Amino acid sequence: MKHSFPDGACESIDSEQWGWRAYLLAKAQEAATEFGSISAVVVHRGKVVASAGALEEKVLIRSVRKSFLSALIGIEVERGRIRLDDTLQDLDIDDVEGLSDIERQATVRHLLQARSGVYHPALAESKEMQALGKPPRGSKAPGSHWLYNNWDFNALGTIYERATGHSVFEGVYRDIALQIGMEDFVPSDGAYLTGEQSNHPAFHMHMTSRDLARFGWLFLNHGNWNGVQVVPKEWVRESVRAHSFDGTNGYGYMWWTTGHDGEAQSTQTSIYRKHLPPFRYFAHGAFGQMIAVMPEKEVVIAHVAQSRQRTAEESVKLWEFVSLVMEAFASGE
Repeated sequence: MKHSFPDGACESIDSEQWGWRAYLLAKAQEAATEFGSISAVVVHRGKVVASAGALEEKVLIRSVRKSFLSALIGIEVERGRIRLDDTLQDLDIDDVEGLSDIERQATVRHLLQARSGVYHPALAESKEMQALGKPPRGSKAPGSHWLYNNWDFNALGTIYERATGHSVFEGVYRDIALQIGMEDFVPSDGAYLTGEQSNHPAFHMHMTSRDLARFGWLFLNHGNWNGVQVVPKEWVRESVRAHSFDGTNGYGYMWWTTGHDGEAQSTQTSIYRKHLPPFRYFAHGAFGQMIAVMPEKEVVIAHVAQSRQRTAEESVKLWEFVSLVMEAFASGE
């Protein structure tokens, strides 16, 4: 018997019987291979319509970690152990260089939205983030300016661990992995990156694409798994709503999103958007780690790849892969 995600293991079905074009899925796999994919999974209505690569290989998911922490915080908000309007001052959050009185007025909600205005040095900043730089300390009031800022995300990890008394990794395992039948993740797959520049470590995790696909399917179903509300429904809605918009991308609570108003917000065009629905959201990590959720189409794409620098020609292969997957679906409708 073939099972959908909520009822059993990650099993495959005949994609063509579900209206997918196999030759386009094969082209998508070729694009992923050219990108440097380790594995990928495509889920439609809870069934695996395509998968390739080493599905059991655990990969450093990089910034995809942030979307997992967002879900954990939503769970704790409902439990009452975390309050969105608490400030850093309320929570006694500081750092090695000391935060100013203004910076300490940033709230948990501001950190989730990457709008804290705290531009203190942070751990695990990519070369791209370092190259872009940050505004001067104290130049932006909390809530007034969006910046993709690892200080916000790492400090949220500290806030979560103080509130719960256990690690982010234990939280992912207890409150998410066990609840949705993730096949591979255990707390020892998490590790902290520490350094002298900040008191707030980065909370890195290794996961498989098939476990990422389950997490994406959880969010597509508004946080519900087989009748159990794992993540509060309203939290999922707020997480994938665009609280900020930079002209190309929307940003929610540690998810990249078009927002419910969809692609009409964007001032840029791309050939790779042609087959994508207007409303979609992503958990992104450097070097091609990704969960793509297409609610209207009931499709989730999970992808993990080799952590290496890529040429511009190689980089577009990731979006060619996503576009071809969705074209394979659109062609079969």
